[in-house]
Amino acid sequence: MLKPGADPEYQAWLGSALGRIAGEGFRLARAVPTLDGAWTHEGWSATFLVAGKEPDHARNAAWREIIEAGRAFHRATSRLPKPPFLNRSDTWWSRADRRAWDDHDLNASPALRPIVMRLREGCTDLGPAQLVHGDLTRNVLLAPKMAPAVIDVSPYWRPPSYAEGVVLADALCWHRAPASLPDELGVRVAAVARALLFRAFTTQERANDGIGLDAFPGEIARYDTAAAAIGL
Repeated sequence: MLKPGADPEYQAWLGSALGRIAGEGFRLARAVPTLDGAWTHEGWSATFLVAGKEPDHARNAAWREIIEAGRAFHRATSRLPKPPFLNRSDTWWSRADRRAWDDHDLNASPALRPIVMRLREGCTDLGPAQLVHGDLTRNVLLAPKMAPAVIDVSPYWRPPSYAEGVVLADALCWHRAPASLPDELGVRVAAVARALLFRAFTTQERANDGIGLDAFPGEIARYDTAAAAIGL
């Protein structure tokens, strides 16, 4: 699988540090080097194509499959050191992640501020940080008689439960999952609350880049509905 716009530092990490982990309970779409051993070439990168397809998110069972794949992945990454490039990342998502974990950051737009305040009330300690995949929802592939495949790793240095919270936040916001799903899958309300803050601040960061919140109709209502579903 070839991709343009590769970040050389990220791709080198994907091919070296992450490429050495044992995939017990999951398959990993590992990076492929060039013939001369480099991890990128003229802005392009490559990973092995893995068999599988996205689960049907309309099935509640699909969310369990995604969560269990993430847990297997996070067991394998639990001893990896923090990649140095994470501290230098400056994207919508990295900025939103840092804001979601800064409990003193209430600088949201008037439309988002009430939701941010409610979600802050549900955020409690989630335990120690490690290397996690922060965007599992559409990056787990299933194939018959094979372990689930984890693709397109989005690295964050956060507690594993936060990564699970992002999956449940997406399920509640975008896939009409029932309010009972976090409890059924053993995902804490605090993890979902922190993840919803991350998604809300991502919307804010995108709007701050000159697009404006009007470009995201319905997103604020989705966050509001998801916050109510977890009792906030």
